[in-house]
Amino acid sequence: MAINKNDTVRWNTSQGQTEGTAEEKRTKEFTFEGQKFKASEDEPYWIVKSSKTGAKAAHKESSLSKK
Repeated sequence: MAINKNDTVRWNTSQGQTEGTAEEKRTKEFTFEGQKFKASEDEPYWIVKSSKTGAKAAHKESSLSKK
């Protein structure tokens, strides 16, 4: 299951499942909102935007599911 930019994706939060849009794929180590992430080609991260709040967050691709 490959995720592409602008795909609608879901992920789990402490409040339950959330839905949003995949905006940017990261495959190298990066810092997002003051937090460091060790992304790689084998374990990419996505910057996702929540449909409910508009907030952005970084999630491992493996933690996302396509809607």
